[in-house]
Amino acid sequence: MAVARDDLTRTTLTERAVPAPSDGEAVLRVDRVGMTANNVTYAVLGESFRYWEHFPAGDPAQGLVPLWGFADVVASATEGVEVGQRYYGYLPSAGHLVVRPVRVDSRGFRDGAAHRAELPSPYLAYALTTGDAAYEAEREDLLILFRPLFFTSFMLADQLVDNEFHRARALVLSSASSKTAYAAAFELHGKGPRVVGLTSPGNVAFTEALGCYDAVLPYERADELDASVPTAYLDLSGQPGVRAVLRGHFGANLVRDIAVGLTGQVPNVADAGEFFFAPVQMRKRTVDWGRDGLDARFGEAWRRFCGRVDAWVDLSVSHGPEALRTVWLDTLAGRTSPRSGNVISFP
Repeated sequence: MAVARDDLTRTTLTERAVPAPSDGEAVLRVDRVGMTANNVTYAVLGESFRYWEHFPAGDPAQGLVPLWGFADVVASATEGVEVGQRYYGYLPSAGHLVVRPVRVDSRGFRDGAAHRAELPSPYLAYALTTGDAAYEAEREDLLILFRPLFFTSFMLADQLVDNEFHRARALVLSSASSKTAYAAAFELHGKGPRVVGLTSPGNVAFTEALGCYDAVLPYERADELDASVPTAYLDLSGQPGVRAVLRGHFGANLVRDIAVGLTGQVPNVADAGEFFFAPVQMRKRTVDWGRDGLDARFGEAWRRFCGRVDAWVDLSVSHGPEALRTVWLDTLAGRTSPRSGNVISFP
């Protein structure tokens, strides 16, 4: 499924022959992927953050939406990458992906394709299920939906802790009912600052029931927050009006204004004080802790989160390219509820 870069509602489904791998390549068949507001963010920021460059669509006016999920090796001309192996990673909205595996080991490989060489490394890693400490076959769908989001949330919370919360005594998250926001709140709750969620009126009850916010308010009541408390704003909605209200309300006590995501589909990086990009904190912690140390800490946090998230999401599995297009358009239009967990499988 390709989308028009200048109009994400325009989609195209095409059929192409499955390519054979050249020497040093492998062909992955996309088997099962998730669709969340995070994928909309990739498309909205496709140009500025080079997300479109991972999976060229052929037509420069179009893009393949990046997705996370599982794929199986169906052909390989790379030693150590075998037909039948199953990998988790960054995949296109397409049936197959040709990769050039490098740094192959028992944990997986990185795609060394030339056109991805300068792109952020976390998006190039493909985890072999048999060597992935976080993998549980019975929780594949939760991994599909939450692992990339939770990684962002985990790194965001870690960066805040690493910087002593920028002196903030309150953390305000917009789009608080979104999966990335409440996963971050789950990590931050009880660590010091008060954690406050802002959401639409219809999502207040759901967000309160999660139990990972100290308070939840609808957007129109944001000016009721205590303006005397040093506060950091973690913006996952991209709504300019909310940012303007908070800046006017807190003044100098808004100690940080960080754009994290764009569930509202408004490119807000330039308006925010800064943009949080998870790979930057990942690189820092890889130096601080080593890759094994980072993986261990992430795994521990993931297992804690899995113990709670089952009760927060209603999994829905649909099948085939047409279903992918339908779920994409529903997600883009905001027609999915915060409880929805959309997974698409390909026969």
